[in-house]
Amino acid sequence: MDLGLKGKHALVCAASKGLGRACAMALAREGVAVTITARTVEPLEQTAAEIRAETGSKVTACAGDITTETGRAAALAACPDPDILVNNAGGPPPGDFRNWDRDDWIRALDANMLTPIFLIKAVVDGMVARKFGRIVNITSASVKSPIPHLGMSNGARAGLTGFVAGLARQVARHNVTINGLLPGPFLTDRLRSSSIILAKASGRTVDEEVAERAKASPIGRVGDPAEFGDACAFLCAASSGFIVGQNLVLDGGTFNSTMG
Repeated sequence: MDLGLKGKHALVCAASKGLGRACAMALAREGVAVTITARTVEPLEQTAAEIRAETGSKVTACAGDITTETGRAAALAACPDPDILVNNAGGPPPGDFRNWDRDDWIRALDANMLTPIFLIKAVVDGMVARKFGRIVNITSASVKSPIPHLGMSNGARAGLTGFVAGLARQVARHNVTINGLLPGPFLTDRLRSSSIILAKASGRTVDEEVAERAKASPIGRVGDPAEFGDACAFLCAASSGFIVGQNLVLDGGTFNSTMG
């Protein structure tokens, strides 16, 4: 299926691995010229080379920390007028809220709420002027179904979701859409790192912890990042302009709700 994206430009954040990489790959397959960011140069350049080889699309690697002003400036200099923005950043650590101080919370808000908002602010007016824009925020299924040991993530990502709910309705008439993708457990480094922490507490192995996560899903497995990337590409499609301010949960059916 042709998504009508050939020749568009996308900025995909935190895309050297995991869900960000999957989104960049899926968009590049549709003929999108992709700029990808990440903090570490070597894996970022390797990912860029792999996406180029597999898709034939133009891929620009821009190393930097997207959660900082310097990192955002570099990314926007590399891709100043994106048609597509995929916001993504690593989540804050798990733990007990009693142990988190103000600086911990500010770091979480900077990464998972304010960084996406600042990037949207930088690009949305250009999208409005060009009468095309697709913004996808990678948040978490915890926005709809909070995870007790991920309190900072629950709070920061829910804050972003609340902000976007209002803005999405203001720009939709200009063919600019803003939506959220809310992942549950996908087979990424993030899942494995959180499983290491849980394994220490439970006495199980990391693989056993991952298997436990899989059992909790009606589909009986964790997600493949490629599935997530395809969902991102769908939300970015030229034909997806009627999908506005939505939050699509990709968790294999774990979130149990009649109305979503």
